[in-house]
Amino acid sequence: MNLVFDTYYFDHNKANTICLAFKDWESSVPDYDFSEIKDGVEEYIPGQFYKRELPCILSLVEKIRSQIKDISCIIIDGFVYLDDEMKPGLGKHLFDALNGEIPIIGVAKTNFATVEKYKLHLKRGNSETPLYISSVGIDMETAYDFIEKMHGDFRIPTLLKKVDTLTRQF
Repeated sequence: MNLVFDTYYFDHNKANTICLAFKDWESSVPDYDFSEIKDGVEEYIPGQFYKRELPCILSLVEKIRSQIKDISCIIIDGFVYLDDEMKPGLGKHLFDALNGEIPIIGVAKTNFATVEKYKLHLKRGNSETPLYISSVGIDMETAYDFIEKMHGDFRIPTLLKKVDTLTRQF
């Protein structure tokens, strides 16, 4: 089962984290969905975003693991590495927190200019604006291929757009 996560922050220290689980990379609808609202979320610190989002994702992953035993891959909104010296981003911190057991694919909508070696540019649909694909625990070209074949005619795959939308509906 593949999982895609996103988190929306509100009321200064609350977060709504959503996960959509799907088997088939070409699915337009998830097989399962999970959510959790957390209080006491840390403030955003530039360059340390993972400190804010990682606890939200890990908390929901633990709940999901009680229902789904075989997690093949996790997709996050963001980067695995923050620079070409492999400074860990959210994706790498998540991978390490999960003891390297689950591959992570980062799909970022905005470029992070200090990363050149550890991202691939993916143009989907008719968009000239790429998505930025990074990965750990899975070959970057394979990660690229998975995101490229995800359902949807537009830049952002259907399930990634859906998880983003659901985070704001609580």
